[in-house]
Amino acid sequence: MEEKVAAIIAALRARYPDALCALHYGKDYELMISVRLSAQCTDARVNQVTPALFARFPTLEAFAEADVAEVEACAFFHHKAQDIVAACRMLRDEYGGRVPDTMEQLLRLPGVGRKTANLLLGDLYGKPAVVCDTHCIRLSNRLGFVRDEKDPVKVEKTLRGLVTPAESSDFCHRLVLFGREHCTARAPRCTDCPLADICPSFGKMR
Repeated sequence: MEEKVAAIIAALRARYPDALCALHYGKDYELMISVRLSAQCTDARVNQVTPALFARFPTLEAFAEADVAEVEACAFFHHKAQDIVAACRMLRDEYGGRVPDTMEQLLRLPGVGRKTANLLLGDLYGKPAVVCDTHCIRLSNRLGFVRDEKDPVKVEKTLRGLVTPAESSDFCHRLVLFGREHCTARAPRCTDCPLADICPSFGKMR
């Protein structure tokens, strides 16, 4: 398995050398907000919404003092707007205006689960992180890292045992890029897949 994982990592690194988050942001809390908005929504759609949202509320203080209905008018989702305002208030009141850099502290923020916390740790602080989103879960099963496993915590634990900490965050970003371009949920492009000679699911997904 170690050789297989190393080969997959190398192939994805060659295919996607710039392992970057697709969400656009300039400040640490803006990434937190963008990730919250991305739940059940595409990154492309979030990137269309956030410029106006961040212009309307240009500071953390502005978000913390915002009326939820105003945020909702820009972000379109009531519960997400509630979480955004509450999380920004907590950042201001309890974390000195800064997104915290530990899993425990991040999970206290409204709307922040393990997936979001891992992304923030990896992208903001360069810490080992396994962002277990739908792409990661789907591809972990197809590539044989796990078998018929849908639990994100279990998939995360498995990947932490397979991928080195230094590689983990970039690897997850590359899985997202690969999942969007090739190994899609409904119609994977196996014919020109860069992992064709490694993947145990090659040619079997219909």
